[in-house]
Amino acid sequence: MDFRLTEDQRALRKGVRELLARLFDRGALRAALDSPSLDRELWRELGGAGFFALRLPEEEGGVGLGLPEAVLVFEEAGRVLLPGPLVSTHLAAGVVPGASEGAVVVTDASEGLVPWLDEADVVLGDVSGAVPVRSVDPLTPLHRLPGTGGCAHPFRPAERLPTTELTAVLLTAAEQVGSAQAALDMAVSHARTREQFGQVIGGFQAVKHLCAGMLVRTELARAAVWAASVTGDPVEIAGAKLLADDAAVGNARDCLQVHGGMGFTWEADVHLHLKRAWVRAELRMPAARAEEEVAAGL
Repeated sequence: MDFRLTEDQRALRKGVRELLARLFDRGALRAALDSPSLDRELWRELGGAGFFALRLPEEEGGVGLGLPEAVLVFEEAGRVLLPGPLVSTHLAAGVVPGASEGAVVVTDASEGLVPWLDEADVVLGDVSGAVPVRSVDPLTPLHRLPGTGGCAHPFRPAERLPTTELTAVLLTAAEQVGSAQAALDMAVSHARTREQFGQVIGGFQAVKHLCAGMLVRTELARAAVWAASVTGDPVEIAGAKLLADDAAVGNARDCLQVHGGMGFTWEADVHLHLKRAWVRAELRMPAARAEEEVAAGL
């Protein structure tokens, strides 16, 4: 099976990257930290660009692409830490009026947590009694459902999970891969310019090993996510989520190590990737569930 990107897929990824560079650059990311509200204009811009309607048939006003293309798009969203319930709104396109155009913000409960509940126009599922909890990620406000201190759903074999739930897991994994890539890029850039003891720190073996390990994590997770988007196999999706969570969290930690003390400051973006990775890892099929899914499949 050939997992190399087609020319159209490469063009799609390039176009989305350029779009997000215009709509949500580092200045916009920093501005979002100072605002508790979701940027509705940004949401409508995303809708107009086909972000949410990507997999809707063309006859229904969508772009008519498939899950592999959606994975590429969500990887780019993760790379820039695009905020908001992106996965839920994407999955609601064609089902909830206004979702595909970005006119409506849709969220749902996953593992007992509800992101962006106060900002959502439509909430899928019963979230009565949900209480606000302090989120480690300043760009992902959270509520928790009552009686769900951990996983909200009992274990079910992966093949019995609804298709939409599996798709949500895979798209979240794609976001994690994008974040892992961003952490790798930041680490390499810093290692090439930061000097200590008369040379750039990228010349030190310990730093080289950290960056090499980050690259391996990223490529392994990306391959697993891309493959699962083609095969649609439930167990492969669970395995991809495991690898993507490990890559996003592990790369952010190692990126902090490469940056040294400055990586822990508010001015650096590294900590934002680590915090988002922690939240994403808990929102859709946390490690304990994914491990059970893979084990059951084996």
